[in-house]
Amino acid sequence: MRYTIALFRSILFWLLFVLMSSISSIGAVVSLPISHRATIWFVRIWAQFHRLICRLALGQKIVIEGEMPDSPVLYVFKHESAFETVEQPMLFKHPAVFAKEELFSIPVWGQAARFYGLIPVDRDGGGKAMRAMLGAAKAALAGGRPLVLFAEGTRVAHGEAPQLRSGFAGVYRLLGVPVIPVAVNSGIAYPPRKWVKWPGTITYKVGETIPAGLPRDEAEARVRIAINALNPPAALLEAN
Repeated sequence: MRYTIALFRSILFWLLFVLMSSISSIGAVVSLPISHRATIWFVRIWAQFHRLICRLALGQKIVIEGEMPDSPVLYVFKHESAFETVEQPMLFKHPAVFAKEELFSIPVWGQAARFYGLIPVDRDGGGKAMRAMLGAAKAALAGGRPLVLFAEGTRVAHGEAPQLRSGFAGVYRLLGVPVIPVAVNSGIAYPPRKWVKWPGTITYKVGETIPAGLPRDEAEARVRIAINALNPPAALLEAN
């Protein structure tokens, strides 16, 4: 019975989310030649609607432990599901999120994402791609926007604590800004790569700010421990 109810609620959620995603993407693209602010507005409405249907359709509650200042620093988030990617415009006014290059080839959505100011990450693009990525990141920081990086590189199941991808160290060293790590346990109620979602509480836990200029090993270790702070004890011991 529990699964049947969750399945019904998930079907309702996906119908509403796909509909709103289509409307928001088209609206954002139509507004491209008219107003950048309009594009940002459509993206924020999309994220707000997503949170609303997570609460009403899925029965999920969102809790934030700590403060996430909307300032030009590097945020590193735990990445357990698509939930925290859709949530970014709810957490910040105009975040600059590092996103996989292939996402920008999605019709309509990719155009809106590029105009919005997401930062493409081309892992196979070599030095030229890295310079372009860093240039976009520095421009975002100069504009007062927070950077958001999912340093594990892909979604991982709740309880897993993989090593950070090497890209984090390069971004951290070359940008020279403080890092704010954020743990999230979205995989419990919003599991990755699964259609059925579950009611429950999704928590963000903001870690202690990590200053710029630390040795690579120390910075990576501190970030990894902090973003896994909501994991089960065994996984937390592994991260240490």
